[in-house]
Amino acid sequence: MDPFAYTKRTIIKKQLDSEALGKERSLWIYLPPGYNELQTYPVVYCQDGIEFFNFGRIATHTNYLVLEEDMEPPIIVGIAVDLPNRSQEYSPAGDRYAAYCRFITEELLPFIEGEFPVRNDNDGRILAGDSLGGTVSLHLALDYPELFHKVIALSGAFLDPTLRILAEKSDLSFLDLYMLIGLEENEVKTDWGSFDFLTFNRQAKKLLTDKNAQLVYKETNGRHIWGFWQNELQEALKHFLKSR
Repeated sequence: MDPFAYTKRTIIKKQLDSEALGKERSLWIYLPPGYNELQTYPVVYCQDGIEFFNFGRIATHTNYLVLEEDMEPPIIVGIAVDLPNRSQEYSPAGDRYAAYCRFITEELLPFIEGEFPVRNDNDGRILAGDSLGGTVSLHLALDYPELFHKVIALSGAFLDPTLRILAEKSDLSFLDLYMLIGLEENEVKTDWGSFDFLTFNRQAKKLLTDKNAQLVYKETNGRHIWGFWQNELQEALKHFLKSR
């Protein structure tokens, strides 16, 4: 094996003009080793998508898992974050949340599925996000179960609005989640103040478990930073993308 094979990647950069958001949104699309347009691939949609590539090293992790552990190869779509509007787009209480959901469901999915050989059912789509990116990923699955049911949540910001919505649901057995939270995330600073993410994730876990969601939940030493999440990303990917 070429020792540099894991760091070689094919990433296509696109701009998608969004009527829902009123502006263009940048996309980074990773194509796996051995990419073949005659095949169909599962697809991972990442919130904070450029950060997933630059800080989460998701392309390098995926190359390694495909080449060394024979993991099913995915296409990965990194959705650039609009940083000034991040909280408004990613929080279910945000002013731009509904517009962001329309962008994902009515614009992004048809665009990607028209350009790349990705699977177009909810079993072939995976949503991934960190912090509030994990929040919007979960809520997209809750609001559009016909489109999504697989979610990777890295230190999800599952605060009171999310807990209330989970508590109102009678059955969440359609959900399949991989949740990671750090034991040092008990005082995370956000735009709305400091929160005990560890406790909120434990509360979300109980609600999800009580309502029969399929759940892998992991607590381990770590803080609310990419240095923690990137080291755990391989396990999250392997949960949904099994060995061939």
